[in-house]
Amino acid sequence: MLVVFKKMLGAFGIGAPSVDTVLSNPSTRPGLMLGGQVNLTGGSHDVDIDQIVVGLVTRVEIDGEEGDHDATVEFHRTPVAGGLRLAQGQQLSLPFQVQMPIQTPVTDVYGQRLPGMTMGLRTEVVIRGAVDKGDLDPVHVHPLPVQERILEAFGRLGFQFKGADLERGQIAGVHQTLPFYQEIEYFAAPQYAHGVTEVEVTFLADEQGMDIVLEFDRRGGLFTGGHDSYGRYRVAHADAERLDWAAVVDGWFREALEQYRATQPGYGQPGYGYPPHQPAYGHDHDHDHHGRSGPGMGAVAAGVVGGAALGFAGGMVAEEVFDAFGDDGGDEGADDGGDE
Repeated sequence: MLVVFKKMLGAFGIGAPSVDTVLSNPSTRPGLMLGGQVNLTGGSHDVDIDQIVVGLVTRVEIDGEEGDHDATVEFHRTPVAGGLRLAQGQQLSLPFQVQMPIQTPVTDVYGQRLPGMTMGLRTEVVIRGAVDKGDLDPVHVHPLPVQERILEAFGRLGFQFKGADLERGQIAGVHQTLPFYQEIEYFAAPQYAHGVTEVEVTFLADEQGMDIVLEFDRRGGLFTGGHDSYGRYRVAHADAERLDWAAVVDGWFREALEQYRATQPGYGQPGYGYPPHQPAYGHDHDHDHHGRSGPGMGAVAAGVVGGAALGFAGGMVAEEVFDAFGDDGGDEGADDGGDE
């Protein structure tokens, strides 16, 4: 599948070279290679190209003194070529491969773009000290297998998707390689809603596995106000197909609710526990149970995780991805240590 976007290098005026960035497949996963080629066509005169770089860009929420705002952030750069002379009318095809950072945020789940998420590969061409950043190709980042299983578990347990965004900053106590982190937000499933109203999920992967950080928005009690609390859990990539993830996620919430109940007046008195008729999913499941039960992937995609059940009908199209970046030319500097 080839995705082609053509653009004249506007920074260099009439008769300038043109660039076509071609992605072999715009769909990828964290940690994989994203391949393609940059095709150059010479303009009406010869030019010297100092450097061609492709960079991954996305939209990140920035906290500022005058309020929050979104900014385009480039978080990974890969050089394609440099020191070239492009003759009048000459055609050059320059292949490239981009190593997707292992903590690249997810933009697509079950074939649908997550509302609020944008990702693109931008081609930067430097000719005689001038820089043109005009060519932008949408990129679709799908979850790693263990991420997918955990997100599926949230759907099976009855959580309702609320939204997703990227927050600039660092999460304490975990290894974070990018200057921002992703939050995937859910409304709590009914069986947990007596103690938790919403939860935000953050995945921070490495080569062996990933840390899952849950931020619980807790419901206030009669004599206590609502507040947030956090849980951190470590899973291995190898467990993606081995565990009953609905039981695992349920265990995380049962632990959080137990901690919540311990702070409430009357805790420990007879009859204090889960509300009637709201049993926790997987109460009798062993977390080392092999295999998965419940609805298949097709049913989950159609009825639980995808479409209207996620709170949106259909994903973003390529044009909307471009529009989401707007005309923000003043990028926030953010490189994760990729090749320069």
